[in-house]
Amino acid sequence: MTVTLNQATGPAYTRIYSYGAARGENAVPNEDLIGPIDSSDEWIRQRTGIVTRTRAVAGTSAIDLAADAAAEAVTRSGVPADKIDAVIVATVSNPKQTPSVSAIVADRIGANPAAAYDVNAACAGFAYAVAQADALIRAGAAHYAVVVGAEKLSDIVDPTDRSISFLLGDGAGAVVIGPSDFPGIGPTVWGSDGSKADAVGMNHTLVEFRDGQAPWPTLRQEGPTVFRWAVWEMVKVARKALEEAGVEPGDLAAFVPHQANMRIIDEFAKQLKLPESVVIGRDIETTGNTSAASIPLATHRLLEEHPELSGGLALQIGFGAGLVFGAQVVVLP
Repeated sequence: MTVTLNQATGPAYTRIYSYGAARGENAVPNEDLIGPIDSSDEWIRQRTGIVTRTRAVAGTSAIDLAADAAAEAVTRSGVPADKIDAVIVATVSNPKQTPSVSAIVADRIGANPAAAYDVNAACAGFAYAVAQADALIRAGAAHYAVVVGAEKLSDIVDPTDRSISFLLGDGAGAVVIGPSDFPGIGPTVWGSDGSKADAVGMNHTLVEFRDGQAPWPTLRQEGPTVFRWAVWEMVKVARKALEEAGVEPGDLAAFVPHQANMRIIDEFAKQLKLPESVVIGRDIETTGNTSAASIPLATHRLLEEHPELSGGLALQIGFGAGLVFGAQVVVLP
């Protein structure tokens, strides 16, 4: 070999520049959902902490929500849209299996010809996508990246399913990630456990629906299995993310777990022994569980309500269907 290839290199550090958010247009109270599942407002509040959840109207898709959130994040970042060279969308609710949500979002926000692809890691998708954007930039494969978590879960929910129907909401949260003079995104602790693939996911395939063998596929879960796994196993992942980042619980300004269930969030905080000074994301109360969108939506709300958190450290962790998980510590913009 007579020629030595050039190999890309990038900056040593990255950080999150800004957040953007979009929620479904309708606030749906518990009372609107209890009939088909023979439940009550009190039962849902006690079991999940949810009072209302945001759901999009029929004409709004996950693509629309993603584009709106991404546009806000780009505007707030101060980075020109045409300087964005990677768009990553974490979602399980693309209206079509192809093309990707990300390619359409890149076009809508003026980021063509950015590299664009979707990530399907369910409720851990945002943490996965942040890890990838961080790695792409530090490897020199991108300079600025938009990461979006976007879902329209109301399209794939069975209103009679008592295990999950009342949990789910629609929305999108986005960030812009770019080079930094200081470490802004800690090491990612991520992984999977496919032995529990049946614990949460779609109940049928599109082929079964096409062939008349099953109704329209919808999400379902084994609630107790997911709860135990989240409370006991994911706390270990969260601790590992803190350790990898060189951070103690008392160093955190905020804790933003996937908004799966208020009981899980509260148990998380207890197990991690978080001091009272740590602000905890509890967006689920009025937004519901928005899967890949829940972490950026909750963080966006925290920063709106607590601007003093800017510059502080936040531990974020996502976990869900797969089963998959991902966590990292980030510096809040």
